[in-house]
Amino acid sequence: MKKSTILNQNSREKLFTYGMVIVAFIVIQILKTGGHISSSLNGQLVPICAYIVMAISLNLTVGVLGELSLGHAGFMSVGAFSSTVAAVSLQSSIPFAPARLAVSILVGAICAGIAGVLIGIPVLRLKGDYLAIVTLAFGEIIKNIITCLYVGVDSHGLHFSILTSSDALNLDEGGKIIINGPMGISGITKISTFAAGFILILITLVIVLNLIHSRAGRAIMALRDNRIAAEAMGISITKYKMMAFVTSAALAGAAGGLFAQNYSTIVPTKFDFNTSILILVFVVLGGLGNMKGSIIAAAVLTVLPELLRSFSDYRMLVYAIVLILVMLATNNEPVKNMLRRIIGLPHKKEGSTIDGQ
Repeated sequence: MKKSTILNQNSREKLFTYGMVIVAFIVIQILKTGGHISSSLNGQLVPICAYIVMAISLNLTVGVLGELSLGHAGFMSVGAFSSTVAAVSLQSSIPFAPARLAVSILVGAICAGIAGVLIGIPVLRLKGDYLAIVTLAFGEIIKNIITCLYVGVDSHGLHFSILTSSDALNLDEGGKIIINGPMGISGITKISTFAAGFILILITLVIVLNLIHSRAGRAIMALRDNRIAAEAMGISITKYKMMAFVTSAALAGAAGGLFAQNYSTIVPTKFDFNTSILILVFVVLGGLGNMKGSIIAAAVLTVLPELLRSFSDYRMLVYAIVLILVMLATNNEPVKNMLRRIIGLPHKKEGSTIDGQ
């Protein structure tokens, strides 16, 4: 009876989360149709969707697995550039834009997932602040590798070059340079849409929420709460930590693909340490493990600077004050512990819980 009650509660939570996203999408579509959304806000809809997916995926690592990762923007950049390369390469093969976007996002997710495996093998042997530092380093390494990368496409396929110049690609006549080193990618055909972002959010929620409420999800949370006890019960630390980390990385890559193809130009410096911290702020303020909170925090904090634009030079000051007030008002021990780790204070060893899920 108790197990049935828990299952019903989990189902209600999931349905409420899905319903919240669907209702928000319908309301925004109605406002767009009626012309009640400004052009600046309309231009932010796709980035908001990408940031929501990023926040949910990072919450899987930080809130559910309990490991502080500071290199999430690195996985986003892998997805952004690999998906854009795929989209440009498939432009003649798949002229239908929505299908090309779906394929390119899938390519970005796969490439980011592979990067997550390669990075996770050495990184997940660490824990606590050491893991945070190493993930930060890997995020910067990925950004610098892309800065030195040159990719072009011609009738013979893709050409790659590192630490040289675009001339080393030796493209045929009519070939096109896709990634031009530190200049990034320019001339991108914008195929990302708000509807595609909404679908990606729903897919992300389905993956993450079903993982959390599955047997594997309970094993992941057991590792978070007490690693020694979980290992004593026969739970494979490497397997479940890798499962959460790679899933998080793949979803970040999908978000990067959606994000990149909303702009005509994308550069590697966009996905730096500040972007990782921004996503972490969404997770911390929304509540560790609280996926609904991550959705709301990502949407509100992305729009807030634009809404405060009328305050001119004071808008970022007001934005910072809002963040501080939310932190002070958050009576949540996991959040407090996370803030202690960020600012370097000793971590309080207490059991944490998943909020709102």
